[in-house]
Amino acid sequence: MFEKLAEQSLNILGWKIDNHWPLDLDQCVMIAAPHTSNWDALYARLALKALGVNVRLTIKDSYMKFPLGPFVRAMGGIGIDRRPKQPGEPRPSMVQVMSELFKTHPKLVMLVTPEATRAKQEQWKTGFYHVAINAGVPIALAYMDYAKKKTGVGKIVYPTGDYEKDMAEIMAFYADIEPKFPECFSVDQRYYQS
Repeated sequence: MFEKLAEQSLNILGWKIDNHWPLDLDQCVMIAAPHTSNWDALYARLALKALGVNVRLTIKDSYMKFPLGPFVRAMGGIGIDRRPKQPGEPRPSMVQVMSELFKTHPKLVMLVTPEATRAKQEQWKTGFYHVAINAGVPIALAYMDYAKKKTGVGKIVYPTGDYEKDMAEIMAFYADIEPKFPECFSVDQRYYQS
């Protein structure tokens, strides 16, 4: 019911849904880009709900406690605790902790925004790639194209371990996407060959 309502809402707003989501995909890292406006979150959430994709967001573990905890969990939040498990152990990296989540969550679509801000960034945060490699999961490319009024999941990338090649493939996909504010978006120039 919610899926149909989300799809109808997008249709009313004039948006079409791009559905390259494999029904048998239970785990992946999902990129949401471009991210230049607060409206992006609304369209992305509606599209993913219409596709039946239940995305989760990682957030600092302290936000999972009362009074914010119930709200954060309802929004798909998963707490990240980077404290060492044993005294004297080094603090695990964010990539390590995020990769471990795939072992304890058999159905996990981890949404990330590698631009990390709505301001223009010519270098993306690339931890998402290392999480996918460490966890052995694909990378789903979600997007919002304001020129075509199209949103959804446009491609699934199965990382090969050839970092440069895989990142170039991801950047080539996003290079043709038109954000709400084009002056605020750039693919990662380290990996994009126009």
